[in-house]
Amino acid sequence: MRTPKYQKIKNDLKQQLRSGKFASGDKFYTEAELMDIYQVSSITVIRSLNDLVAEGYLTRQQGKGTFVSRARKGKRVLFSDVELFPVEQDQVTVLAIVREQDPNILKKLKLGKNGAYYRIERIRQADNVPYIYQKSFIPEAYINEDYPELSYYNSIYKHFKEDFNIHMNEEDFIETNEITLPTPEHVAKLLNTTTDEPVVLQIRTTFNEASNTVYEYIESYKKWNFYKFQLTSDH
Repeated sequence: MRTPKYQKIKNDLKQQLRSGKFASGDKFYTEAELMDIYQVSSITVIRSLNDLVAEGYLTRQQGKGTFVSRARKGKRVLFSDVELFPVEQDQVTVLAIVREQDPNILKKLKLGKNGAYYRIERIRQADNVPYIYQKSFIPEAYINEDYPELSYYNSIYKHFKEDFNIHMNEEDFIETNEITLPTPEHVAKLLNTTTDEPVVLQIRTTFNEASNTVYEYIESYKKWNFYKFQLTSDH
């Protein structure tokens, strides 16, 4: 599946904006400049710019031009797990990949009643100790149905990038974290713990606000003693 030209241009411009190349309030490229840089039509350029305006990166002023937003809508806060073990010890095992049509999940993915998605279940381990059980629900449009083996989806985000030029870590998302006790029995068994020990339930939806597209809905159960994170602002 080929990535549309406007999407490629948008991704490139977004990366430039995030890199600090432009300061807040700076005048941005003109439509003519972008047409010359990317050798595309005005329609393609305008669509890319409109998406960046909708996502809060740019503002457009009649008769004056396009400017970098001074107050970005939904200023990003970076959430990152603080790893409690060397990264090279991290291992992923895919337990199952199943096509489903559960109405509740279809609604979360903003798919119609005749839509479908794939449920991908994975276990993450550190030095052979299981610490996260994940269920990812991905619209079938973003799944390669001809995967050779389960391990093909050890990294779901890798295939979003390689197959669709979608950089999931740069897309919009909503995530909640809550302590769960008792731990569901099947989760405790997979994590080699007991139902009396708490786990952190992380629920995350990754989406593109401009196109109103949901790329992933994921439920993760993480052992409490592996849970540590930090928050930093992204200027």
